[in-house]
Amino acid sequence: MTETPFRPRETLIEKQKYYQGIHKHTYLKGPMDKITSVAIPLALAGSCLYLIGRGIYNMSHGVGKKE
Repeated sequence: MTETPFRPRETLIEKQKYYQGIHKHTYLKGPMDKITSVAIPLALAGSCLYLIGRGIYNMSHGVGKKE
């Protein structure tokens, strides 16, 4: 009893050749990897820095206190 593979062997060999032939870091080899590995972390870091800066400003000036 042998299971049929999910994809044909030729397709896997083509994808392996494509990914092994690219001389980039392994986390940037796919076509959409720049978005998930670079853009999203930069957006999160930027928003965190903004919120931290706003909090420090509010604390130092006594703005935005709840009574």
